[in-house]
Amino acid sequence: MRRLWIVLLAVVVVVVSTSVWQGDYLFAAAYAVGGLALVWWTAPWRGGRTITHQEVLAMPESERPVVVYWRPGCGYCQRLRHVLGEDAGRATWVNIWQDEEAAAFVRSANDGNETVPTVVIDGIPHTNPDAETVRAGLTA
Repeated sequence: MRRLWIVLLAVVVVVVSTSVWQGDYLFAAAYAVGGLALVWWTAPWRGGRTITHQEVLAMPESERPVVVYWRPGCGYCQRLRHVLGEDAGRATWVNIWQDEEAAAFVRSANDGNETVPTVVIDGIPHTNPDAETVRAGLTA
């Protein structure tokens, strides 16, 4: 899944090229815009560089009450960030597609699956918790 953006980019190139070759420039432009938005949504670098799992472990526990392990293209992660609103900035966000150790931690907490968001609140991992649980951890 980490390389999904490459496959999507190839599909976009083929579809846009075919549309241009057939003279459907309007459709080519629409496919390019929509397809590139989808590629960006699933790209591992989306969201910029985030903190690594090793950096999280190096932080004192008092500075990391809530750590959110997420990945680009995850609707549940996006929804959690949106529902938390301004409180989302108080959590520590770790992109598991940029950090293999973070991905390994998420797999260890979820029976071998990379299920995100995995949120660690006061040292206890929670798989896809509701926003109120996360907000409570942020305010504690």
